[in-house]
Amino acid sequence: MAKKTSLFSKIPAVDKVLHALGNDDQLPPLPLPLVTDLVRGKVESLRDYLNGGGTEIGEFDEIVSEIKAEIFSLYQSRIHPVINGTGVIIHTNLGRSPLSETVVEKLTKVGQYYNNIELDLGTGERGKRGGFLEVALANLIESEAATVCNNCAAALILILKHLANGEKNEVIISRGELVEIGGGFRVPDIMAVSGAKLVEVGATNKTTLADYENAITERTGMLLKVHRSNFYMEGFTHEPTTEELVELGRERDLPVVEDLGSGAMLPTDSLAPIPHEPTATEVLNRGVDIVCVSGDKLFGGPQAGIIAGRADLIAGLKKEPFFRALRCDKLILTGLQETVIEYLNRSSGKQADLPLVRMLSLTVDDLMPRAKKIVKALNNDCVSIGEGLARCGGGTMPKAEIPSVTIDIAPKGMGLKKFARLLRDRELPMVGYVAEDKYRLDLRTIMPEQDADVIENLKAVLTESR
Repeated sequence: MAKKTSLFSKIPAVDKVLHALGNDDQLPPLPLPLVTDLVRGKVESLRDYLNGGGTEIGEFDEIVSEIKAEIFSLYQSRIHPVINGTGVIIHTNLGRSPLSETVVEKLTKVGQYYNNIELDLGTGERGKRGGFLEVALANLIESEAATVCNNCAAALILILKHLANGEKNEVIISRGELVEIGGGFRVPDIMAVSGAKLVEVGATNKTTLADYENAITERTGMLLKVHRSNFYMEGFTHEPTTEELVELGRERDLPVVEDLGSGAMLPTDSLAPIPHEPTATEVLNRGVDIVCVSGDKLFGGPQAGIIAGRADLIAGLKKEPFFRALRCDKLILTGLQETVIEYLNRSSGKQADLPLVRMLSLTVDDLMPRAKKIVKALNNDCVSIGEGLARCGGGTMPKAEIPSVTIDIAPKGMGLKKFARLLRDRELPMVGYVAEDKYRLDLRTIMPEQDADVIENLKAVLTESR
C-alpha cells in the first residue's frame, strides 16, 4: 500500500509541468490552452494507469519529455506548407493542386477585407452569389450553364437527388464503373446517401448498350457514366460509347450524366508525354446532359465540384434545398474565379499562370540546371543527380509517367527511415520517397523558389548524419 501511495506521489502537478515547459525555449509556439490540455491529459492518464493496477511510472523529467513530444506532434499536425519532392503532382495527402501566386493574392485581399459576394454593386441590392464565376465557367467549358459546390462527390449527390427521386429514383450504371474514389468512399455509397437506387448492368469488364436498354423501366431516373480516372482496364473489355448512351437517353427521355472527376481543361497530351484525358468540353460535345469534375485535380484550382451542362437542369439543381448545404464560401469562389480567368486569358495569347500546368509542361532539360545547382551547393559525395518518373496522382491518369530529375541522397551513418523523418521534422517539412536504397527528391514537384529551402534542409540533416 505504501508503494502504491509513493507511486501516486510521483504524479506531477499540472502547474509544475507547465512551469518546466515554460522554461524551454525550444518548444514550438503552441497556444497555452492546448499545452495545458495536453498536460492535464497526461496527468490524468498516469492516474488512471495506477488506478488500473499499473506498477511503474517515469521520473518527472521523463514525463515532461513525453509531453514535449506530444506538443511537437500536435504542432506538426497543423496545416502548413510542405516541400513536395515525391514527384506526385496532384498529391491528395499534400493538398492536391497548388494555387498560383495571382490566385493567392486575390484570396488574401478577399479574405482580409469585406467583399461583394452577394451584393450587386450596380443596384446596391442583394446580388447573385458566384454569378461571375458561373458565367466564366460556362464560357470556359462551352456549356449552356455551370455552377459549383464544395466537392465532386457532393456534386454527384446533388445531381442524383435532383434527377433520381420519387417514383423515378433508379440510376443505371455499368458494373465496370462502380469505382472507389479514395478514402474508402465508393460510388454505390454516394448513390445510397442521395436516396437513389443503384441498378448495375453488364459485367465488370464488358457492358453493352443492350444491357442499359434492357434495364430501363418506368422507375429509371437517369443514366450515369463514371470516368475510370484512378484505374484502367485492358484485355477482354467493351463498353458503349458516350454517343451511344446519349442516343439511348434521348430515345427514352432520360438525362445522361457523366462524373468525369479529374477536371482536365487543357489537352494533357500537349502538355506532357502522357495520354489524353477527356475534358468537360469534349464530354458535353458528345451530347451528355450534365458533367461534373473536381476543382483541385487537373483543373488546378481549390477543392470544389464543378457542374456544367443544360441550362434547365443546372437551374433545377440550384433550386434544390440541399444545394445551400453544399455551397462554397467566399475563398473557394474567389480561388475558382481567378483560376478560370487564368484559363480564359490563354485565348488572348497569355500562358495560364497555374503551377499544375507548369509542372506538367517541364522537361528534363528545364529541371537539370536546378539539380546541378543544388548538388553543387551541397558539395557532398553522398548526393547525386538521378532520373525519376513523376506522376499525376490525385486519382487521375494512373498510366501516366513523366520523365523527371531527382536529387538522390545516400546518407552515411544514418538509416533512410530516420533521414526521411528528420526532413519531415524541419520547420519547412520536406517529403520525398525511397527507391534503390536512396532517398529521392523529384524536382518536378518542388517549386523553384523552394530550392534554397531544399539545400538548407539537406545540409542540416546531412550534418546531423555525420
